[in-house]
Amino acid sequence: MEHQVNSLWNQFNTWLPAVLSYTGQVVLALVVLLVGWKIINMVTRAMGRMMVASHIEPTLQGFLLSVAGLLMKALLLISVASMVGIATTSFVAVLGAAGLAVGMALQGSLANFAGGVLILLFRPFKVGDSINAGGSVGTVESIEMFRTVLRDAQNKLVYVPNGTLSNNIVINSSQSDRLQASVTLLIDYNDNIDQARTLLLALVENDAQVLKTPAPSVTFLPQAANVSATLSFWCAPATVTPLVGTYSEAAIQALKQAGFRLGVTTRAAE
Repeated sequence: MEHQVNSLWNQFNTWLPAVLSYTGQVVLALVVLLVGWKIINMVTRAMGRMMVASHIEPTLQGFLLSVAGLLMKALLLISVASMVGIATTSFVAVLGAAGLAVGMALQGSLANFAGGVLILLFRPFKVGDSINAGGSVGTVESIEMFRTVLRDAQNKLVYVPNGTLSNNIVINSSQSDRLQASVTLLIDYNDNIDQARTLLLALVENDAQVLKTPAPSVTFLPQAANVSATLSFWCAPATVTPLVGTYSEAAIQALKQAGFRLGVTTRAAE
């Protein structure tokens, strides 16, 4: 009996240093985990305040803070695991291989995601702007991480991948304080172009929505069968479409009442 007690005591004395050492590692790892977690939360909050001060889009703020927080916490957990003796090399290799496989599978989605980040970061356009990009024309309804939603002239929603927007030319009409609008009609070679100029300029003379500087103008371009008469004027971006519609109809009526032969191909018949 005494021999067994002595044997157990010897084993206990043998294990005690290892147990104390491992317990110390676990306690230290827990302390590092708690303190590190708190520091990460403080860092992410500070990053959030900096982003707000920099006027970064709220959508991008939330995403960047989430990604930064997850990356820092993942590194913290890996460091804590290595402190208690857990081999992390194979774990990191598996994560890397998995990330590569997922990246290859989601290549197109990642391109759209990267485009969304660039759009939200550099802001070539914002919600409410009228843009022309990638063959799509409309007013920006919302900017999401993978796509941008436009509303076209027919009130239809158009979903454009952000990768397309970030890699193509984008024309933003809303960033200019004024745009040039034009109305074009075809008149006959026998019509009086001076009279046409007077009639067309009179249409926009008293319209407060038409800017006086630069002044409205009328230009004529000879064609094979007739003459192209173009009334050009400057106005605010939001009024271009309604004014073009209004003066297209008004120009037709004014010239027809004055006896102009719109679209006639007299010269071609000669």
